[in-house]
Amino acid sequence: MAVQLADPTQPHRVLGLRERKKQRTRDALVEAAHRLFLVQGYAHTTVDEIAAAVDVSQRTFFRYFANKDEVALAVLADAEDHFVDNLRARPADENPLQALRNAIVLTWRELGATPEDGPSSITSALELIQMIENTPTLLAAHLRRITEQELIVAGILAEREGLDPATDLRPRVMAAVFGGVLRSAHLSWSADTDGSDARSSGSEGMINLIERHFDQLGPALADAWR
Repeated sequence: MAVQLADPTQPHRVLGLRERKKQRTRDALVEAAHRLFLVQGYAHTTVDEIAAAVDVSQRTFFRYFANKDEVALAVLADAEDHFVDNLRARPADENPLQALRNAIVLTWRELGATPEDGPSSITSALELIQMIENTPTLLAAHLRRITEQELIVAGILAEREGLDPATDLRPRVMAAVFGGVLRSAHLSWSADTDGSDARSSGSEGMINLIERHFDQLGPALADAWR
């Protein structure tokens, strides 16, 4: 997501302009990497090619990203960080599952509101989900980040409910269940190869898919299956 710019009426205006320039460079690197990955494949794209596409040096690239995996996952990583912010902001009267569900729906809706040609657009996010699932090294890095995020989510849930996550397992379990439901929705989207379901509807299609998976959570856990 875009960096929050400093208020120009405040004394730190120069710092705000610097951060804005850095954000433009980062966005350009992400967009160039994404375009190259889709055209020639992740494995056949080098850091030098990504940097050259933005007319910056390899050294500049490494100021923003530690490696090629990180730039490939940047769009989803930004969306995941934004989801965490949305989760922290959910009303206190929502139970943990409601807060998680509403936060992820809001995140995808906000992602869908970004310009279609931008590096954080819904198109970029959906295309990256497919590429990640088809690239073992990216999938491993993505799953590692998901595991790290589960700990963050569990901590937020524990704080919301006034629990100690070291002794109460419910926040960790809920975070793991949420991650599993979300991944199941993403896999369903990837499996829809004929464009008849979520693929044809952008962010709202993905939101509907996520909602359908959440709707099945209660029956899957509590109802008799026969």
